[in-house]
Amino acid sequence: MKSETRGPHSAGTGHARAGGLAALVIAAVGVVFGDIGTSPLYAVKEMFNPQYGLTLDAASIKGLMSLGFWALMFVVSVKYVIVILRADNNGEGGIMALTALAQRGLSASSRWGYLAGIVGIFGAALFLGDSMLTPAISVLGAVEGLQIVAPALAPWVLPLSVVILTGLFAFQRFGTARVGRAFGPLMALWFLAIGAVGLRGIIGEPGILAAVNPIWALNFFVLHGWHATLVLGAVVLIVTGGEALYADLGHFGTRPIRWGWFGFVLPALVLNYFGQGALLLGNPGAIANPFYLLVPGWAQIPMIVLATAAAAVASQAVITGAFSLGAQAINLGYLPRLRIHYTSDVSMGQVYLPAINRLLFVCTIALAIGFGSSSALATAYGLSVTGTMLMDTLLLAVVAYTTWQRARRWILPLCVGFLMVDLAFLFANGAKLFSGGGAWVTLAIGLAAFTMMRTWRRGRALLHAEWQVQGLSLDAFVAGLKRHPPQRVPGTAIFLNSNVDIAPRTLIANLKHNKVLHRHNLIVHVKSEPIPYVTGESRLSVQTIADTLHLVVLRFGFMEIPNVPAALAPLGAGTLPDLNLDDAIYFTSRETVLASRDRGMPWWRDKLFAAMHLNAAAASDYFRIPPNRLLELGAPVRI
Repeated sequence: MKSETRGPHSAGTGHARAGGLAALVIAAVGVVFGDIGTSPLYAVKEMFNPQYGLTLDAASIKGLMSLGFWALMFVVSVKYVIVILRADNNGEGGIMALTALAQRGLSASSRWGYLAGIVGIFGAALFLGDSMLTPAISVLGAVEGLQIVAPALAPWVLPLSVVILTGLFAFQRFGTARVGRAFGPLMALWFLAIGAVGLRGIIGEPGILAAVNPIWALNFFVLHGWHATLVLGAVVLIVTGGEALYADLGHFGTRPIRWGWFGFVLPALVLNYFGQGALLLGNPGAIANPFYLLVPGWAQIPMIVLATAAAAVASQAVITGAFSLGAQAINLGYLPRLRIHYTSDVSMGQVYLPAINRLLFVCTIALAIGFGSSSALATAYGLSVTGTMLMDTLLLAVVAYTTWQRARRWILPLCVGFLMVDLAFLFANGAKLFSGGGAWVTLAIGLAAFTMMRTWRRGRALLHAEWQVQGLSLDAFVAGLKRHPPQRVPGTAIFLNSNVDIAPRTLIANLKHNKVLHRHNLIVHVKSEPIPYVTGESRLSVQTIADTLHLVVLRFGFMEIPNVPAALAPLGAGTLPDLNLDDAIYFTSRETVLASRDRGMPWWRDKLFAAMHLNAAAASDYFRIPPNRLLELGAPVRI
């Protein structure tokens, strides 16, 4: 089982040694479980939304509590915590890592590999939408408690939510490790608090514990028929955040996430949901806000403060997941170059992308203001989560079938069950597209992100094809050098090139206009591999193709920032000792993409690709090249 072989950055090994398992569990509680941990704020209330037409009788209450309990057990505990966390790509998780594993088993160039890529990109696009919706719904759901304690404060709910969200996104630049250390104890207090008030409710109405029996869930469908399926659109809110457990795998590792879930988070959630159900059995009128009305009157204001802080933390799981996804998409060729900052010298998976942070902030604020309440956002939220979960299941089945030779005997049957549950949740939320509300927002966000990623991927392929047509083969260039040796000047020139078969435009331009070549010349091709990290001798390979002209291939994993000067250092240290890399001049090209109406992609996609290409980070920034040693040549290219 290839993917079950743990690499040097594997979850639960180096992580645990670095900070201790207990510390990592607390940090994971502060980051990974924030989303799913604040679902009690709004999930039960949404189950009895008037649009479903349910009566608050004992059968319906116990039936929905049973559905919620078994959703937690099957979708989160079994699917994500037990099964999908096995699919670590050398310690990294998330749908892009899962896509890379699936394509590796199928061959990315095959038809099935292409389809797996499409599934992964669409799932990533939906997860990006989830990363915008989660902060908005979580913070609004928490601050809305003010309306229970003091109805006169209702007009302040939205402005206060916007202030909290602004502070949350401003805090991201400090990195996941610091965020986890700061928020871990707070979230631990949150789970203790919601578990305690839930236990208090259960003691008052212990009959709710009968909902552990799945017969109550089955009876709910018998009583309500096909209409019960639509209610699953609210039940799914209980498991929102389950996908973030896998997305944040690279930040903490498998063992801290599993220990945190089974030992702490799951018991607290079950107690609170059953406590809310017990409250409704005795007082159906509490459906106005069962979470806050479960809390004793003297503790409601402290709980609002704690819930508001926890809701801000809840957003952390999907935000850090979005950073990881963005870094992976860039290195796999689905997004243009963006500035990426590592925020930890221990875990390579902890990254911060300022551009992604700004995008999430602007869209989250717009969603919060546009919808105005957690109930209004619930429709759009459920659709993005269920769509991502479905993509995870499809890719998991591919990985299990192609790679996990022994485990697939029991994982593939489970995938059938996962698929049935995902499709039921997706149907329930998809039906909301035809009943108004905000479900269309999820599709709009997902389709926009999917279009951008597919356009960038396709545009890069067209750009490379155009270079192939217009360029001069490297063999022909070398043959010309041998026939007409140019004058040499001291120093080392490094030419970045995206195609190993074509002579770099910058090399040809330098020879054409300056009539000279440097004494040493390196043609450097940076290659992204479908694995998180490249280590050891696999990083660099060098081939001498002419006198003092060398072809160098540098390989980086999709979770690494390509540092070209550092990767080239071994050449000057031993392989090519005559090189003086400290004073080397780097040559790179920056094309101006021109859209064509008669070839390539549709004209509007050509324009979109041109805009994305124009706003990509400069090579000097992305490849860590000192700006004072870089010469950049521009050239128009029509696609």
